[in-house]
Amino acid sequence: MAATPTTKLRDIDDLPKIPANYTALTPLWFLDRAATVHPTRKSVIHGSREYTWRQTYDRCRRLASALADRSIGPGSTVAIIAPNTPAMYEAHFGVPMCGAVLNCVNIRLNATTIAFLLSHSQSCVLMVDQEFFTLADESLRVMEEKAGSSFKRPLLIVISDHTCPPESLNRALSKGVVEYEDFLETGDPNYPWQPPADEWQSIALGYTSGTTASPKGVVLHHRGAYVMALSNPLIWGMQEGSVYLWTLPMFHCNGWCFTWSLAALSGTSICLRQVTAKEVYSSIAKYKVTHFCAAPVVLNTIVNAPQEDTILPLPHKVHVMTAGAAPPPSVLFSMNQKGFRVAHTYGLSETYGPSTVCAWKPEWDSLPPQTQAQLNARQGVRYIGMEQLDVIDTQTGKPVPADGKTAGEIVFRGNMVMKGYLKNPEANKETFAGGWFHSGDIAVKHPDNYIEIKDRSKDIIISGGENISSVEVENVVYHHPAVLEASVVARPDERWQESPCAFVTLKSGYEKRDQDKLAQDIMKFCREKLPAYWVPRSVVFGPLPKTATGKIQKHVLRTKAKELGPVPRSRL
Repeated sequence: MAATPTTKLRDIDDLPKIPANYTALTPLWFLDRAATVHPTRKSVIHGSREYTWRQTYDRCRRLASALADRSIGPGSTVAIIAPNTPAMYEAHFGVPMCGAVLNCVNIRLNATTIAFLLSHSQSCVLMVDQEFFTLADESLRVMEEKAGSSFKRPLLIVISDHTCPPESLNRALSKGVVEYEDFLETGDPNYPWQPPADEWQSIALGYTSGTTASPKGVVLHHRGAYVMALSNPLIWGMQEGSVYLWTLPMFHCNGWCFTWSLAALSGTSICLRQVTAKEVYSSIAKYKVTHFCAAPVVLNTIVNAPQEDTILPLPHKVHVMTAGAAPPPSVLFSMNQKGFRVAHTYGLSETYGPSTVCAWKPEWDSLPPQTQAQLNARQGVRYIGMEQLDVIDTQTGKPVPADGKTAGEIVFRGNMVMKGYLKNPEANKETFAGGWFHSGDIAVKHPDNYIEIKDRSKDIIISGGENISSVEVENVVYHHPAVLEASVVARPDERWQESPCAFVTLKSGYEKRDQDKLAQDIMKFCREKLPAYWVPRSVVFGPLPKTATGKIQKHVLRTKAKELGPVPRSRL
């Protein structure tokens, strides 16, 4: 008989949890171990800057100590706006070491959106890379204008980078902003940090646009980060001492938790401030890179790089993990032909990053390369650390048959599912309905139980591995004076895999105007109000297809967008 919530479960003993045999799970201990076991091994390399694991540990403790000295701790949120740099890596340990929560901000967002994130998260500290200081400064101005006299300015720290021109740093320092290295100097390298008392304590906060008017804050806990950090290398077969190239932004799902995985492996992180095919090939040869993660759009850039930017054949096998959008089999085939071994994964911000993997089976080795690529293009099976995954009927909530045809929604359950959305009980009620986390992605389940995504139930556009809300883009397009109606869907894109395509019905009096110029004007209008990658790269004019009740038929528009063919790569 199943135990009720008030029934004490029986065990073979009555032995208690004590400090000697029980502690909260946290990935922070991985850094302590790496510094103890491999103190002189390179931890982070960024251009001419190199740090050992001992130095990284000391710097992270300095950061934690400096924050704690300013009363930053449990209940506090520390935001950072930075690309892949040593400071960004250090923040993943230093911030939670003082008990605070790390909020990594997407550097591609505009000032208005960032202002919302900082306000919603109540970030009391903002660390910003010098290149993005102007963006941060503008975001704070937006916050102040909205809050008025109640505005409380966060502690602002600018991160200098020797690879950047000095102008932006000088501008920040002229305003009295504290510099990151100076801030670290105020901290104690022997700071006695403590693990969380409860592994349910939040370790990170990340925002996802979804399809609502405002971004949603995804709250992650120490336990999930620990489980994911160990699942990653197990799934991928990473070995101790692996050399990892940061092509994936660390601000994206905390680098899919590889920030913490690299410490667990005592591996080496190679930071790339800007990702190009030339830099990828060069880093592989120079640093003996063994692994990197990237969205399919980056893989496409790598396989189509001009010969002068490549170093082929590869000096050794390089393992690649891809996610963010379903990779075309042709891209997987081309990567394989060039010597890369690609692992295809799928996940969401709400599941700490990748949470399924198209696990390779030995019997696939003898199949033709094209067939291998088609099989590997599926989203696969659950991660080791994800307890349950299924595809369920959206009406009945029951699992769909494993016939490769019947579509349903992908749902998850387990320790690698977020705590919930910050300050959003309605969204939490919806997303956790029925005891599952609902992904909103529609898939089929094949006879071998490998899942394959067929559509996105909420019309999210994935461009370059980043989510774009079609609803939010539509809201901006609607504000253009010439627009009567608008609907935005994904259109294939040679460079970004997908990009927004706006279908527009014009107001009376605009129909006879030069449509090419009008399309350019709408795109310019959007550029002033949206992040660059959210701006429609194509605009199509005409009446919008609707149902009898007046609802726009997006599936018809998606078909039309595909028929238009891919948006060509810029030749400039």
